[in-house]
Amino acid sequence: MSAESRTDPRHPTVAPRERREAQGGPPPGVLAVVFTALFLAGLVLSTVLAGGDPFPSPFGETGEIVAYFRAHSDAVQVSGALQFAAAIPLAVYAATVSARLHKLGVRAPGATIALAGGLLAAGFLACCGLVSWTLSRTEVLELAPLVRALQYLAFATGGPGHVVTLGLLVAGIAVPGLLAGLLPRALAVTGLVLATIAELATLTLLFDGAALLLPLARFTCLGWLIAAGFLLPRRRTRKEL
Repeated sequence: MSAESRTDPRHPTVAPRERREAQGGPPPGVLAVVFTALFLAGLVLSTVLAGGDPFPSPFGETGEIVAYFRAHSDAVQVSGALQFAAAIPLAVYAATVSARLHKLGVRAPGATIALAGGLLAAGFLACCGLVSWTLSRTEVLELAPLVRALQYLAFATGGPGHVVTLGLLVAGIAVPGLLAGLLPRALAVTGLVLATIAELATLTLLFDGAALLLPLARFTCLGWLIAAGFLLPRRRTRKEL
């Protein structure tokens, strides 16, 4: 090939590589930040709209629970909408990270576990958001037993359902991150610990006191996913290979 043909725009030499890089998807660290921001915005805004009244525990008295939803339907609606919105970047995060792990040469189940865990976590969070939105409707609030049942469903999907599967996402990234040296060792080991705590949150379905594990696992996993999203490399270095 002549020098002229190599520089001719009709014979690009860099474009294929650029196209391959562009297929890496959006930065997972940014997706994790967006997901976390939307989730936290739902918590903060709903509390502000409710005049500082905390969201009722599903283990509380039925009368107090129904009174909260009837008095703060706008806050519940906003909370549900933002939780549903937060599920979208979480699903994209899981797909992006899974694809990147495959691109980095991970052939073990970790990449698939990350994808499955992330999609399940996003699905449970979306269901929680939609159920919460349903709890803001006037027609529903007239039936106290229905309000109680829907709150239990919102808690089950947005609590253990979401947190336990979020732990699968963390584990699916942390294990190959540790074994293949894709993440700093301390971060990968921390991810395994957090994933274990998240899986233990399953006990919430058997013991009310285990609900304390939910916020502990949820918020630490959110921070971990942000860090891992920014630190997971785009390509393997010779040292890693």
